[in-house]
Amino acid sequence: MKNVITNFSMVMMLLVSCSPSTEKKVNKADSANAKIHQISTVDPAKNKVVESEIPNDFSTLVPIDVLNSKSTEVYEKFGIEFSGNCYSCDLASLSITKKQIIWTNVCDEKDIFQINDFSFSRDGNKAIFKTSERTYILTQIDQAPVYELSVEGQKLDLKNKRISKYFTTQKALPLFTEHDCGDFEG
Repeated sequence: MKNVITNFSMVMMLLVSCSPSTEKKVNKADSANAKIHQISTVDPAKNKVVESEIPNDFSTLVPIDVLNSKSTEVYEKFGIEFSGNCYSCDLASLSITKKQIIWTNVCDEKDIFQINDFSFSRDGNKAIFKTSERTYILTQIDQAPVYELSVEGQKLDLKNKRISKYFTTQKALPLFTEHDCGDFEG
């Protein structure tokens, strides 16, 4: 009988020592670790997608200029620059794909400057393209879409390809104010 009482006491002590509060602490720790693991695997995937996707609209960016700074209507404020398209024919259009950044003279499709080695990232409304010599930042300043280009680093000096400060997509171009070149070749 003494053995039965001793064994019963031992079983009771084991049951009491395994209280539900201890299990809860372990479960909380396990669930916290699971959440941390989930977050750490989700965030890099999001960053990777953002860094690798260059918008398709960037494949045909057309230079525009401020034509009427007083206008609040974006399609009247910006438009096709007369001088660079018609008279001097020295503006550069911009094409950005996954593999290349290409500057092309608006009047001569064969007059190009290519950049093959660059990285791409996004920061809010900014698309950032980095090469070894420069950083190109395209900031979307209006939903129209209108992009402002800034170039940091070494000076970009291209023959017959003047870099505009503002660009829009080929699709949106017909919505902007357009000047007729008249008798000019452009």
